[in-house]
Amino acid sequence: MSRLSRRNFLIAGGSVPLLAACGNGLNSGGGERIDARVDAALNFMVQEVPGTETLMRDAAGILVMPLVTEAGFGFGGSYGRGALRINGTTVDYYSAASGSFGLQIGAQQYSHTLFFMTEEALSNFRNSPGWSAGADVRYAVNATGATLGVDTTALLDPVIAVIYGQAGLIVGATLEGTRYTRILP
Repeated sequence: MSRLSRRNFLIAGGSVPLLAACGNGLNSGGGERIDARVDAALNFMVQEVPGTETLMRDAAGILVMPLVTEAGFGFGGSYGRGALRINGTTVDYYSAASGSFGLQIGAQQYSHTLFFMTEEALSNFRNSPGWSAGADVRYAVNATGATLGVDTTALLDPVIAVIYGQAGLIVGATLEGTRYTRILP
């Protein structure tokens, strides 16, 4: 008879993000499947988040993560895969992963898009071995059907993040501490 200890419970809870990430595996259809998910996510974003079409047009490049799975119970993490597009064409594939510890319980899935508004920001992202989202990312929020909370000064920010399509039991989503790594589909 197995006894469920607090340590085993925490270990099992910490492994939830790893199991959730299995659905985002590298050998699950390759680049075509990622591109199809990216297309669907972009269509959803443009329809549901007013103002993003302008951001897409003005950005030097966009990184679309169509499905990020996040789960946690004390320890948590997230994982997803997506594509970097320049002028509407996929140029690279990336994974996004993060880990956390603290007061958290639940799971959620969401999509996010990073808009690289300058060539320098895009170049820094593409030339880094593993880029982490930090304080230099400006979050644009959708105020219930209104256009994005992006003013003209925000468009001068090098990287703008939009999080959309959230479903699950964890309140809020942030990209701070998320590490992006180039992958082969």
